[in-house]
Formats: sequence, structure tokens, C-alpha cells
Amino acid sequence: MTSLAALFATALIAATLVPAGSEAVLVALILQAGHPVWLLLTVATTGNVLGSAINWALGRFLAHHAGRRWFPVPPRKLERASGWYARWGHWSLLGAWLPVVGDPLTLAAGVLREPLWRFLLIVTAAKFGRYLVLAIVTLGAG
Repeated sequence: MTSLAALFATALIAATLVPAGSEAVLVALILQAGHPVWLLLTVATTGNVLGSAINWALGRFLAHHAGRRWFPVPPRKLERASGWYARWGHWSLLGAWLPVVGDPLTLAAGVLREPLWRFLLIVTAAKFGRYLVLAIVTLGAG
């Protein structure tokens, strides 16, 4: 159970604006074969989506503080993510799994008042898809 909690926590932190990676933890647990892969995918996806929802909430409810020193996203990154969002709309959230731009993109979705239900639907699909591909590659290589 401790390994599942570690996976959940790592995935959650990795999806917030704190630099971290959950992929190594997922791969290690898949290779240990101590838990069903579907369970590992569910735990990792749930933690990662919750982390992205935290970003959405920061954007939604703290947007008026953007640009302040303590705000978690520098104005340049928020502007870049907002540009992606303006260009592609809610479909840009399919890139929520991407390094560098993914986390600010989820914050921008909150700033731009993306409905939470649609945010969760698209982000869950993107995050699950990334973990699924990683699991398939890991199982194929192992």
C-alpha cells in the first residue's frame, strides 16, 4: 500500500507547478509486478489529474495575483500558455501532460475560466493516455 501512496503523491506533485516526475515511479512499480497495471494506471492518473485540478483552482481563484513575486507561474510562462489556450481552446488541454508547458496550461485554463467538468474530462484523457503509453512501452521492453 505504501508504494501506491508514493505513486499517488508523486503523480500529484508532478502535475502541480513543483518540478517532479512520476514516470520513474510508475515504471519501477510496473517492473516490480507487485500490483496490477490497471491499478497503477488508475492511481497515477488520479493523482496527476488532482494536481492539475489544483493548478486550475489556482488560476481560477488567484488569477488577480498573477505577476506577483509569490505567484507560482512567471508572467512569461502564463502568457505563453494562455496563447496556446487562445489558439486551440479547450483542446489545448490535451497537452496537459507535456513537460514545461503542460502545468502552466492547466493554470491558464483556470484563469480563462474553463468549466471544471470539461477540464477534468480532457485532462484525464491526456494524463491517462500518457501513462498508458508508458506502461505499454515498459511491458514491451520488460
